[in-house]
Amino acid sequence: MIRSVSREQLQRVRRHLIHLYGGRSEQLIERFCMMIGRYGLEEVTIPSSSIWDEHDTILISYADSLIDESIGKPLSALHSFANQHLKGAIRTVHLLPFCPWSSDDGFSVIDYRKVDVDSGDWEDIEQLGGDFNLMFDLVLNHCSSESSWFSDYIAGIEPARHYFIEANPKLDYSLVVRPRTSPLLTKTRTRSGESHVWTTFSSDQIDLNWKNPEVLFEFIDILMLYISKGMRIVRLDAVAFLWKNISGKSIHEPETHEIVCLLRDILEIIAPQTILLTETNVPHAENVSYFGQGDEAQMVYQFSLPPLLMHGLATGNATFLTKWAYELKPPPEGCTFFNFTASHDGIGLRPIEGLLPDSEAASLIKHVESSGGRISWRTMPDGTELPYELNITYYSALTILDNPQLGAQRFLCSQAIMLSLRGIPGIYIHSLTASSNDLQAAEESGINRRINRHKWNLPELDEHLKDPTTKLVFDSYIQMLRRRSNHPAFHPDATQEVFNLNPRLFVHSRTSVSNDEIILCIYNFSNSTEKIDAAFVSEQLGNAPSYYEVLSARLITSQSFNTSLKPYQSLWLVARF
Repeated sequence: MIRSVSREQLQRVRRHLIHLYGGRSEQLIERFCMMIGRYGLEEVTIPSSSIWDEHDTILISYADSLIDESIGKPLSALHSFANQHLKGAIRTVHLLPFCPWSSDDGFSVIDYRKVDVDSGDWEDIEQLGGDFNLMFDLVLNHCSSESSWFSDYIAGIEPARHYFIEANPKLDYSLVVRPRTSPLLTKTRTRSGESHVWTTFSSDQIDLNWKNPEVLFEFIDILMLYISKGMRIVRLDAVAFLWKNISGKSIHEPETHEIVCLLRDILEIIAPQTILLTETNVPHAENVSYFGQGDEAQMVYQFSLPPLLMHGLATGNATFLTKWAYELKPPPEGCTFFNFTASHDGIGLRPIEGLLPDSEAASLIKHVESSGGRISWRTMPDGTELPYELNITYYSALTILDNPQLGAQRFLCSQAIMLSLRGIPGIYIHSLTASSNDLQAAEESGINRRINRHKWNLPELDEHLKDPTTKLVFDSYIQMLRRRSNHPAFHPDATQEVFNLNPRLFVHSRTSVSNDEIILCIYNFSNSTEKIDAAFVSEQLGNAPSYYEVLSARLITSQSFNTSLKPYQSLWLVARF
């Protein structure tokens, strides 16, 4: 039986369609109704409670991050590794774009409905989905110049001949916000003659024309396909650039927010357990605008966290992280943050605008360069170039060459903080495996981001994980994840309070939704011993006679609690009465 759709749900979809496409809305709503049930989505169960809890953790990986020909295609190797090491620690696997592609390591999609044959096939993905929840990318701003859509555009074949944005190169585009230094418009030859198409990211990534409802319906169909294959979280890649306004900035346009609202309402109808995540690597206020009024994305990336956290641990000064976290407003009801420190991309610098003084941002850039990292740039309206992102593995950024064990503790401190903050944590596979900078890949490709996209051969990775320092990181990380999942105070909806006690300490608490558990999280950002006030700890934990320290699984009496924190030490304290 097909799940019934309420009049109110359809009315919301209709309102969005009217706003975006005017008089064609009735025809479009009828078309949408005909699509419902096409992929058997009526069989998906509707959750009876919250769509997330303290068990929710996400591994971020390319489909081919792990390779072992003796096992099969890379997707099978990833599945094997995850089953061997990550059960009980990771609930969801985020597969970065796995479709056939032509550039940008997957983000220039040739065919959204196929799996790249070098990585595996849909059966491999569904098998992975049998053991873990799945998160996919919906690369909806642009597609590959090698796609059939763009080939049809060049040939003048309907409907794709209207899927792209033609623009006059003689007009002024100086207000358009650019994330790259490449030209905004790319000249191409079509059957009708020469044209210039909009290319926000590269000449191989041709922006799609969302003013054409045919593009919308292509992606509704793709969304339904992905859900039918087991997708539980959908990541809207580069969504901020979706709607173009030639006389404006062409970022965060009102119509873009309308499309996010529309997709949210569509998901509420076809698969209400599916979580919508927006990827907008921009200053914090712009980023969280994609929560809307609780009616847009259920999750947004916590983009300010990675650079602020790296800066704090690199300098031994938690002041700027503490101020940001203290002032951070809770997300709307039914929404949460996606916390992370590293991903397949670099660490964006725009999200620290207004949060770090220019001098501190400059020191962070110097730290990354001295740690073997690289800097990527973007073009401003006046033609100048500014640093855009830091390209480095998070492990290399925080390692200490002359004291690897201490460097490992500093790195683990960064990950413990990310895991303890309000939201759902995302763990990049190269953070989990303590991967160092892949300088060879960056050099050979000329692509800075490949410094953090190493392809591990599984036997090679097994040897890497035997190294004492690497083993410390990997085993400790898995242990943190497993122990974290036992505490309802780490539920994404659990409240958070941040304390400003000492510039070298970062301190916050989490209180479970039912108010029956408080976890006090304390972190030493310095390479020296720091003190924490025992009276403060006792007050926060209700004058409990003893504390349970989650990370070390130790029970400590309040009288014997050691108020001295070792360099980069992390504590998760729970009251025991």
